[in-house]
Amino acid sequence: MITTFVYFMKLSCQEINHASKEGKEKHDEHDHILSGANKTDHEIILRLPDDAEVSNDLWDEVIECMKVRVRDKIHVVRTFAVRALSRFVNDSSNIDILDLFLETLPLEQNADVRKMIVLSLPPSSATSQVIIDCTLDVSESVRKAAYCVLANKFPLQSLSIKLRTIILRRGLSDRSVGVSKECFKLLKDEWLIKCCNGDPLELLKYLDVETYESVSESVMEALLKAGLVKLKNGASIQQYISSNGDTEEGEAVPCPPTIVLMEAEAALYWRTVCKHLQSEAHALGSDAAATAGTEAEVYAAEASDKNDLLEKILPATVDEYIELVRAHIVAGSNHRFACRQLLLLGAMFDFSDTSYRKAASVFLQELMSKPPEHEVDNEGNIVVIGDGLSFGGDTEWAEAIAKLARKVHAAPGEFEEVVLAIVEKLAQPCRERTADYVQWIHTLSLIGLLLKNAVSMRFLQGKAIEPDELLQSLLLPGAKQSHLDVQRIAVRCLGLFGLLERKPNAELLKQLRVSYIRGPHLISIEAGKALTDLVMWHGPQEVDRVLNHDIPSQVNSDKKCFCPVNFSDSEVDSNSNVDMLDLLYGGIENEDWANPLTSNEDESIYAILGEGFAKILLLSDNYPSIPASLHPVLLSKLIYLYFSDISENMHRLKQCLSVFFENYPCLSTNHKRCILKAFIPVMRSMWPGIFGNSGGSPFVISQMRKRAVQASRFMLQMVQIPLFVKETEAACENSSTEQPQVIDSCTEVPFECGEEGLALRIAVEVASFHSKKTAAEKAYVSALCRVLVSLHFRLSEQGPIKIMRKLLCRMIECVSSEKDLVKELKRMADHLVTIDRQQDQELLQDEVNLILGKLEFDFNLDLDASVAIPQTPAVQRTRATRTRRRVRIEEDSSSDDEEDSYVSVVPTTINTVKGRSQRASKTAAINKMSSAVRSVKPDEIEEEEEEEQEEESNVTSEDSEESEQSS
Repeated sequence: MITTFVYFMKLSCQEINHASKEGKEKHDEHDHILSGANKTDHEIILRLPDDAEVSNDLWDEVIECMKVRVRDKIHVVRTFAVRALSRFVNDSSNIDILDLFLETLPLEQNADVRKMIVLSLPPSSATSQVIIDCTLDVSESVRKAAYCVLANKFPLQSLSIKLRTIILRRGLSDRSVGVSKECFKLLKDEWLIKCCNGDPLELLKYLDVETYESVSESVMEALLKAGLVKLKNGASIQQYISSNGDTEEGEAVPCPPTIVLMEAEAALYWRTVCKHLQSEAHALGSDAAATAGTEAEVYAAEASDKNDLLEKILPATVDEYIELVRAHIVAGSNHRFACRQLLLLGAMFDFSDTSYRKAASVFLQELMSKPPEHEVDNEGNIVVIGDGLSFGGDTEWAEAIAKLARKVHAAPGEFEEVVLAIVEKLAQPCRERTADYVQWIHTLSLIGLLLKNAVSMRFLQGKAIEPDELLQSLLLPGAKQSHLDVQRIAVRCLGLFGLLERKPNAELLKQLRVSYIRGPHLISIEAGKALTDLVMWHGPQEVDRVLNHDIPSQVNSDKKCFCPVNFSDSEVDSNSNVDMLDLLYGGIENEDWANPLTSNEDESIYAILGEGFAKILLLSDNYPSIPASLHPVLLSKLIYLYFSDISENMHRLKQCLSVFFENYPCLSTNHKRCILKAFIPVMRSMWPGIFGNSGGSPFVISQMRKRAVQASRFMLQMVQIPLFVKETEAACENSSTEQPQVIDSCTEVPFECGEEGLALRIAVEVASFHSKKTAAEKAYVSALCRVLVSLHFRLSEQGPIKIMRKLLCRMIECVSSEKDLVKELKRMADHLVTIDRQQDQELLQDEVNLILGKLEFDFNLDLDASVAIPQTPAVQRTRATRTRRRVRIEEDSSSDDEEDSYVSVVPTTINTVKGRSQRASKTAAINKMSSAVRSVKPDEIEEEEEEEQEEESNVTSEDSEESEQSS
């Protein structure tokens, strides 16, 4: 039996080699031979017993044959080859097979082959990251295969904590239900049951809940929904509140006698369990209220059971809960995470009882009055621990305190009253200018907590400290403090204060302007955030009006560019007359602010302002005071920023702009018109060597050109995306309960907002260049023409079609040296001829002016110019030169024959290209070349080659000279 296997394997290898050699000439005839033989070899290799006696030479021949087939052009052959090699990839002597798989995987285009490679990879440190990267593959089957391999080949302990959390975060949130189920199967069967014996608490210890809290929470939610969290008898939070005063063995931190400190995993575990029980009880209660009869009783009974279970888990009284939280606070920073989880549990208690509410209020006042943690560095300076902005040092802690305070003081205005009373006590040293750095940070962080969670400025009035006094005695002086951390948090509070006002305060805006222009990078970032929020909330016109910038509406509507801002001038008054929108745009033009902070890559003026401008453009209907002529300027800057190297590390900005560009062109025709207006300015700003743009080395210029071409294709896609359907229209047309269509394919956008308008803009831009162009201008014009040939004209737009036909003649003259592009433009011209319904009728000057007026540019179109496509000069010159040499070679021919041959060269060639088949034209060309070569003299060949080399050298020198000039 084994001998038969070996015989067929040898025969199959011979068949594959024979087919591959002959397949170079007869691909179609031998594709099925390669596929069948490869499949046979694959089946033999996989079914061959491990103890089979096969010679090493035969194995080597089979392996080499399969390695060659891994790069075969037929994806089925590649699949079988990979599967056959999977038997040898685990052998240490065949490390080259693993290298081949790792090299082929990122280059493979077929999803089935990628899936087979992933399934064939062995478990090792070299393959773990590769397989995890495949969880982001575009193919659902490949992503499922990656999770399957991770489940079967990689135990939980073999992966680092970072890799575990990456796997779970991607898998549980995958857009495909099948992939998320495969990831959950990995989580349940392999990690939870096999490695952790079904204990979720044990699983959480493998995930580092303090660092990866969101991933751990999503894991618990998935397990709770699947019913895999089984509460042990008597297990609850009450077990940490014991009657004896003994502490856990080895616990070094002293704690109250009735409290046992909780681990971070346990705190997260009980918070998610209680949150799940509460949400289920609310859902069942809502279902009981929405139904009647027996069904309602069943829902009500289930909701009651959930609430009873929740009460058994939570501490018995609010006093015990407060003691539990206080014990963890006293324990120090090592138990801060568990303390925050317990604070979030406070929202599940009922504080309607007066005694409970009073005890919780005293506890909250104790928390808010506690100064921030700080330490002294080696130089004797006091350093506050945390981000320096949020109360308690981080945003999560401040949110937990605010939620608990809101729950305890639920009456309208009660939360603001309690917090302002504490602020009034803390602010006394700040008013007297005797407060130190820590006291300023403590007071301002608590004010920021209040302003962020306050409902209205109305609830701040009539309390212990009035809003105006808060602004004048704390916020404005804090923004002028010498310590940068105090300035930063004060500027942030100024922005929050301005959002609560019905009308922006003039002093507040002036201070934010000063901090934005003159402040260090940290301060300018916070001021930029605040000004952007205030402009979006109150509107730019209202902000300028408060700052006494009363600009007539007529002047504002004609504004087409932003005023420059001088950030290097130490005098702030020099920019006092600049509008707020101009000031913000000047920040995104300031190259000194381009680099983000080292501590946070998203903390950059460019990131803040880019996100703000994207929101303004997306909601442009809410800001009628912003001239529509400025929208293309803003959009051009956002597109340039999206494709530039500056935003490469600004991941939040990239994500924000990607969502913006996906939705912006679908909302209205005005947005599409804005995209068309921004197309040429974006190309001009990104193309190197033209309009004052710097160049560089040939490699740098090549990369810049590629990026500009990518941006042009990106804008073309935005133009071609159809509009969204308005819900009112969909509701009128369809009275059924079906969901309305997302895309409105019936709505016809006007030509100035569609592809026709873009084509005319590109044509006018190309026609504006002179016949003699630099290398950069030639490449720029060529790139524009390549975008043009991919555009489409509608039959209903006859006017733009006629104008385009006239402009195409001038465009072909501009790119006459590029034969392939000329062919594309001629093909486009022929297509326009076929869709021109009235070819004999010429456009009137008024009609041309109307069409060009809608595009808002002035261009002098010659109506008397012919629409006939001219022959390119390069082709005519080449034909004439070849005919002259043929005359010189054939000396015996008569002069009449020479003249006839010269006249008939061009027409005959054109007819041949149009009428003959490819094989016939190729044969004729070969015959002509062979007859000419037999009579050509060697010295004439050398002369021709020298001429071509001179032409190439001229072009090369022109490119090099231009790159040197631009650099």
